[in-house]
Amino acid sequence: MSLKPSAPSLFRPWLASTPGRRALVALLALAALAFPLLHDNDADIDSAANAGSYAALALGLNIVVGMAGLLDLGYAAFFAIGAYAYGILSSYQLSPEWTAAWQPFASLGLVEHLAGDAGTPGSVHFTVSFWLMLPASAILSALCGVAFGAPTLRLRGDYLAIVTLGFGEIVPIVVRNTPWLTNGAAGLNGIAPPSLLGRSFGVDALPYYYVMLALVGLLIFASLRLRDSRVGRAWMAIREDETAASAMGIDTVRTKLLAFAIGAGFAGATGTFFVAKLQTATPEMFGYPVSVMVLVMVVLGGMGSVWGVVLGAVSLQLLQSWLLPDLTGWLHDAGRALGNAPMQRADLAQATELIFGVVLVAMMLFRRDGLIPAQRSAAALTFAQQHADVSRPGAAQDGFASLGGFGTPRDNAALTPRDNPTLAPHGGGVPAPHGDAALAPHGDAALAPRGGDAPAPHPLLEVRGLTVRYGGLVALDAVDLVVPEGGVVAVIGPNGSGKSTLFNAITGLARAQSGSILLDGREIRGLGPDRILRRGLARTFQNIRLFPTLSVLDNVLVGAHSRLRAGPLRAVLRLPATRREEAAARARATAIVACFGNRLLPRLAQSVGGLSYANRRRVEIARALASGPRLLLLDEPTAGMNPAETLELAEQIRALHRSGLTVLVIEHKLDVVVRLADTVIVLDHGVKLTEGPPAVVRRDERVLSAYLGRGARESVQEARPEALPLDSAQGSP
Repeated sequence: MSLKPSAPSLFRPWLASTPGRRALVALLALAALAFPLLHDNDADIDSAANAGSYAALALGLNIVVGMAGLLDLGYAAFFAIGAYAYGILSSYQLSPEWTAAWQPFASLGLVEHLAGDAGTPGSVHFTVSFWLMLPASAILSALCGVAFGAPTLRLRGDYLAIVTLGFGEIVPIVVRNTPWLTNGAAGLNGIAPPSLLGRSFGVDALPYYYVMLALVGLLIFASLRLRDSRVGRAWMAIREDETAASAMGIDTVRTKLLAFAIGAGFAGATGTFFVAKLQTATPEMFGYPVSVMVLVMVVLGGMGSVWGVVLGAVSLQLLQSWLLPDLTGWLHDAGRALGNAPMQRADLAQATELIFGVVLVAMMLFRRDGLIPAQRSAAALTFAQQHADVSRPGAAQDGFASLGGFGTPRDNAALTPRDNPTLAPHGGGVPAPHGDAALAPHGDAALAPRGGDAPAPHPLLEVRGLTVRYGGLVALDAVDLVVPEGGVVAVIGPNGSGKSTLFNAITGLARAQSGSILLDGREIRGLGPDRILRRGLARTFQNIRLFPTLSVLDNVLVGAHSRLRAGPLRAVLRLPATRREEAAARARATAIVACFGNRLLPRLAQSVGGLSYANRRRVEIARALASGPRLLLLDEPTAGMNPAETLELAEQIRALHRSGLTVLVIEHKLDVVVRLADTVIVLDHGVKLTEGPPAVVRRDERVLSAYLGRGARESVQEARPEALPLDSAQGSP
């Protein structure tokens, strides 16, 4: 995958695709442009323009549902807002009395003065241009989307769907009950058609067709740019796992609100076009069936797939306007030939919603990803790529050190043999051992705290009196913890001791009832996970929480979200500064992945859902590193790995530490803890039992009892007094 923009920003989506895809897109564009010239049928051209309208609506709903994963059942409401905005400002529905205050607007061509009877000032007729109202309606609908979404987008799943359904019903009801503004159920009539270069479009379908073609092309372009940007990755991360997205620095509420606003803007602009072409607007045109029909189009084409939703919308709309009437005629002919009265009376056009329902069910059963799936298939790996070449520990260290941004690297001269296996006395040129032997303790001398007589480091993380309750259950009870800058602190304890709750409280995913959490001297308790990550604290999860349908590279790029600045406008325009930022982010993400050897590098374009467990764990760590943290929280990083994989990852964690990163780790494998940690903290039932160097903690009576129980501990000690009882618990899940 190329990491550098090799073409001007305007054509990058075009050139990034395969030659066959480029040729197909060019062929379709030429066919669409030539269609009215080759098929001079005004009714069919009008149907094609209507199909384009629904394609534009589907593109907007695809951002909300397909990319951001927000089920919106009232999308037609924004369609109505854009339609009525233009209808009111281009018809004779509103006719306020003329005053001198209207004169500046008349000079701009927004209104005109209608003369009244003798002695009266006359009235105002709104003449706002269609070309002005296209973007204005998009902005108005987007603002309505923000106003509606701000209090509701904290809801999820079915609750959000119900609220959007209610909003979709409210707008037509308001339209029916405000006749002074919308003419009520009778609808707006006399809406002015667009004009260009002094020529009115009137009822000729041809100019409307080309306007819609340009509008759909623009929305496709914007959708592709947004999908492949920082904003699009954030939407898809929220769709996959909102909790993990928040932990990666994404402000989930604002990001969902942005998707809702942009989707509403697409619908508003389409509504203006739609009523300008029809020159009338009634509440029935924007009811719940329209929302369902557009949703079916998105599902049919492929949720999240830009080209797919266009194909789905055009296919269903042409099915409704072209194929069903023809099928009805053929059915009537067959009925007459067979003397079958029901066949002669059948009207398939009246069963449109039933047919759409059947299409939706069929897609869910047989092709859930749609006609053109959003998830791209990656090329198969070669034999060499499928077989990892595990690099020496020093290579990982050099790779992480070259990334920078993790703090002050440790001086290699000050490292003990435990810090750097290449310094251990294994004989001339003989590599460090692999497997369990490499992880075994090297004696008490190797377990001594690092740093010698060096002054005490600055505390990077300080937790004081942290208490977390869930109802009557005390998950953490006044826990204290200090992580010095540049250190490695391990948290151990039996299952249910509160270790993951501690991580959740520190990272803002669990609310603490009392206590203090200071990161580099600044209070972070009460902050959201996204704000905590921006302060320099990143984490992984006990149960891996990746974004399964995204590629390895995109998962890591989501971790870099807080380091990037491109918003939706910059993403669409993709100016040189934005291209440089994106290229640098991709280069850094690739460099981070490369630090794990060829475990991940050949799989950059593969979706993480198809990776092995160990590789998914590596991707999660790489994603956390992409945020450039000062403190990394690892929740059972080697769980589920075999001894060789455990050794490899442990060496990579040590390489991270030597590159300047501070690490707080939860780990059940005590040999890993002994090898990595300066300090070990033991929790049991939410209470801190003890804290100290690994050599001391592993022989503590309270720790042995917590892990094995008093009776089991005494039995082990009687049988093998020299044994290390904690080692028997190292594989505890």
